[in-house]
Amino acid sequence: MDLSKEQLRIAEMIDAKVQRLVQEGNDDITILGEMVDCMSGFKELLDSGHGTMDELCRRCTGFYHYAKILETVAASSQGRFECPNNWSFGEFSG
Repeated sequence: MDLSKEQLRIAEMIDAKVQRLVQEGNDDITILGEMVDCMSGFKELLDSGHGTMDELCRRCTGFYHYAKILETVAASSQGRFECPNNWSFGEFSG
């Protein structure tokens, strides 16, 4: 799969930051909190489709780790609460 330079740049930035946080001994909750500034970039990649995400996860272990953290958070929150339609979370508007 061909990835753009921008896709690789975003994924490699996320990958490096997660790997550093893991090496420092941080748990997934801490990593999640430290990665808030990377959410818009991650969403951009997520919107690129499954093929892009699969390839980036294959290439970048830190990126994969972050994707799994977000997947776990999303799965654990399914059905537990509903956001009113007028609540806004930036790019993740309800």
